[in-house]
Amino acid sequence: MENKSGQKNSIPLGGQALNGQARPPVIAVMGHIDHGKSTLLDYIRKSNIVEKESGGITQHISAYEVSHKTSDGKEGRLTFLDTPGHEAFGALRARGARIADMAVLVISAEDGVKPQTLEALKVIKESGIPYIIAINKIDLPGANVEKTKTGLAENEIYIEGYGGSISAVEISAKTGQGVNDLLDMLVLLSDMEELKGDPHKNAKGFVLENNLDSQKGISATLIIKDGTLQSGMFVVAEKSYSPVRIMEDFSGSSIKKASFSSPIRIIGWNALPQVGTCFVSLNSKKEAEKYIEQNQTEILNQEQNEEDTRTIIPIIIEADTSGSLEAIAAKIALFSNDRARFKITQSGVGSISESDIKLTQNNKNTIVIGFNVKTDSLARNLAERSGVDIQIFTIIYELTDFLEKTLQEKTPKVESEEVIGKLKVLKIFSQEKNHQVIGGKVLEGSLKVGGEVKVVRRETFLGEGEIRQIQKLKNKVSEATEGEECGLLVESKTEIAIGDVLENFVLVEK
Repeated sequence: MENKSGQKNSIPLGGQALNGQARPPVIAVMGHIDHGKSTLLDYIRKSNIVEKESGGITQHISAYEVSHKTSDGKEGRLTFLDTPGHEAFGALRARGARIADMAVLVISAEDGVKPQTLEALKVIKESGIPYIIAINKIDLPGANVEKTKTGLAENEIYIEGYGGSISAVEISAKTGQGVNDLLDMLVLLSDMEELKGDPHKNAKGFVLENNLDSQKGISATLIIKDGTLQSGMFVVAEKSYSPVRIMEDFSGSSIKKASFSSPIRIIGWNALPQVGTCFVSLNSKKEAEKYIEQNQTEILNQEQNEEDTRTIIPIIIEADTSGSLEAIAAKIALFSNDRARFKITQSGVGSISESDIKLTQNNKNTIVIGFNVKTDSLARNLAERSGVDIQIFTIIYELTDFLEKTLQEKTPKVESEEVIGKLKVLKIFSQEKNHQVIGGKVLEGSLKVGGEVKVVRRETFLGEGEIRQIQKLKNKVSEATEGEECGLLVESKTEIAIGDVLENFVLVEK
């Protein structure tokens, strides 16, 4: 039996609803590249997306709903997030785990624990969600399940039977062996979590993907974590909003209504919503605009209250995909020091346009960066006339090298005092007005004629002066070095005494 939205009226998996309705779990599938995450999902949903992806690597987070009947006959839905496994998209993995209720950590029985396995595990633990380990590829000749389990223990991942309580299921994503056991285990875990939602609330959740199509306009993939969304409402994500007129489920079918744990696609946004941000739904455009205004005011007030006196280096970014955009933003956030930091003032998916260059007119220090995109002719002409430098990259490490160099160049220089020599005063020969003749021994470094000195008494600064003359054995010299005794003619308003230390210093720009 199906409802008006075209969805089956099945009982949601996830335990008995006590306060609110039971909600299907949202599950992140994570792990090292090539360990079989996408193949596992392919088997579960009886489709094949791997061949459609370049090189067989999933490069964008996606969500899929599947039906599952457990061994005891319970039937319902599970929502899976397919998260990328390679390093450049670490930010997407973190986002996937935050949005999820639980995770599956896929590990190859051939390769065992890899660096990205541990990285994914760290994200899972930091998010505080429960997880199950799927030991995959057990059908292959090189599979060694016991060695894999031992490797887990060596990396402080303690599964059941190896000193811990983490569940581990042996599977073959290719043949399907053990996959039903894994799904049953996820249902059990979901029962324990007692996930709930309120279908009477307005929907809220997260933005998973965004896309700009020259014909269809701007679309975004959302996952609803609570409440219900239906035609006629408005969705808002930070400064972006869209009427709910064209809404599709994960298979591309048009629907009029969707509820918690469902991935949906909304077409018709006024601007690209930022991937990974929260969205809310409201009943009218007026409410949506008011919400955006209030939200932006709160953000502005928060930024003004945060004391950060560092120099801002503005950056405008255009990238080929939202995944690339987020990966680059994560890299940029790593580059800062105590005097300067980067700030992304504009970002988007698509070519560098004239409007991007116009935004640099307010701040000539703005950097314009493109990643795997082109610059349109109007933008190029305006940039040449305005003296704006556009940097295009196709490899992330080349971009990071550029950021490191730019940060060094644009960091404001500051002057600091560097002590190059110290002399202890042993004798006072004469003191007339501002000129004093003293004798002493150089404790460290060197003192030079014309050098500025600080007068220090018992580690307390008294004043400054200048070395006008140095004598060694009654001969005038330009410098006295460590261990040498000498006489000095010092010009200073501070009266120097025996036992004082003169510190010869220079100003250094760093």
